Amino acid sequence: MNSQNNHELIVSGIHLELTPSLKTFVKEKADRLFRHQERIVRIRVELECDAKADVGARFKAKGHIALHGPDMNATVEAEECHKAVALLIDKLDRMLEKRHLLHKVKRNHPHAVEFNGVELPKAV
Repeated sequence: MNSQNNHELIVSGIHLELTPSLKTFVKEKADRLFRHQERIVRIRVELECDAKADVGARFKAKGHIALHGPDMNATVEAEECHKAVALLIDKLDRMLEKRHLLHKVKRNHPHAVEFNGVELPKAV
């Protein structure tokens, strides 16, 4: 599934049949991430259903964001599949926002460089 901006979204299901409505739901939620961060190359979402697990953690959603720099991974468990997807996208959104703020702080407050005992060339 590709969106308009050449971003790649991969949705897969483990022990779960992916219906067109579920794929559309994941795509609509993931568009929020693509809008916030233009450097995202690919988002992979894995939805897993564990029938033997207790009711509170029956569905597991795993997200992997490939972008320029270190990749980001997140995992969320919930009792409903749609709720797990929504919680996963919220978690990934917070991670991207935190990453953006850290880069912004580095850009605006660079570390001082000390030149002890080094002769610098004179400007002409």
